[in-house]
Amino acid sequence: MTRRPDTDAWKRDELLARAADAPDALALFAGASTRLRRLVPFDAAVWRATDPLTGLIAAPIRVENLDEEGCAAFWTSESDPDTVNAFRDLVDARVPAAALRESTGDRPELGPLYDAYLRPRRFGDELRAVLRVGGRPWGSVSLFRDRDRPAFTAADTELVAGLSAPLAGRLRGFLRPVEVTADAVAEATEATGVLLFDRAGRLVSANEQARARIASVTGEPGDPSTPIWVATLAAAGTGRVRVRTRTGRWLVCHASRLSGDDAFTVVMIEAAPASEVATIIVETFELTARETEITRLVTSGLATDEIARRLHISTHTVRDHVKSVLGKVGVASRGELVAKLFTEYVAPATAPAVHRVRTAS
Repeated sequence: MTRRPDTDAWKRDELLARAADAPDALALFAGASTRLRRLVPFDAAVWRATDPLTGLIAAPIRVENLDEEGCAAFWTSESDPDTVNAFRDLVDARVPAAALRESTGDRPELGPLYDAYLRPRRFGDELRAVLRVGGRPWGSVSLFRDRDRPAFTAADTELVAGLSAPLAGRLRGFLRPVEVTADAVAEATEATGVLLFDRAGRLVSANEQARARIASVTGEPGDPSTPIWVATLAAAGTGRVRVRTRTGRWLVCHASRLSGDDAFTVVMIEAAPASEVATIIVETFELTARETEITRLVTSGLATDEIARRLHISTHTVRDHVKSVLGKVGVASRGELVAKLFTEYVAPATAPAVHRVRTAS
């Protein structure tokens, strides 16, 4: 029997097919959100890329029918031990998606996020998911419904959970290194950016280098606002996030809360050394566990026979694995492999780091 084109299964397949063709993360988020709304209606949403090593919010971000006000409250609740469906828990959960009302037995007030964020915005429920693959979170999404709408159902949660791995796989693929650019080389010499935030998470001071670093990600040099991936670190007072600039350069952003009554938080943004992003880059090529292990030994300078002795396998097996790795990465030699995996650069990005839209409910 031929499947009708208006069935939910067809709509889901179309969503995934379009996601597979998306040229970048923002296009992926836009297309997935538009098509997901036809399957699971919602009134507002936030789609985020995340640092796969820490799970913290990175860039880019797509925000629909929301503003940045209250962003700190949203992310501060993540550190609350009573938080329901915390993203950090969904990373390792059997099902990577959950809805607030369903999880609390229709008592959303049991979660600190409800009073801190949802109730003031007249939202009655949130369905969130971690976009994970290979045991790591490459993105996340929050879908919100107005309080006069029905709560998200178990079927809604199951559908969104089923999108987690394929969307995460696509996000992971966008981070593959492709080329070194002249602008990226120039960025490598820039000084560390420093921002100072008060106890309430308000920006007190920032040096010119910090503004330049932020603009290299957002593409908006005249924008005085603090991007979400910086604000969330400031609110938490700790954490580490890796993001890419528009030229493809990797940056690392990290926070530290100072001691004393004022409890200021310092956030620093600097060029990320290869060691900061090596694990991410290696995983974008979807190597097997053994191939990943051998790749690390190859890039450490070990010869074939040394690798064989260390792993207790034959030299022939090592060569077979190396050949497979070279093929997957698209290089012809070990030297090219090292250069491509640990060069700190990726293909230039062209989309803004945050994209806000207003959509019909």
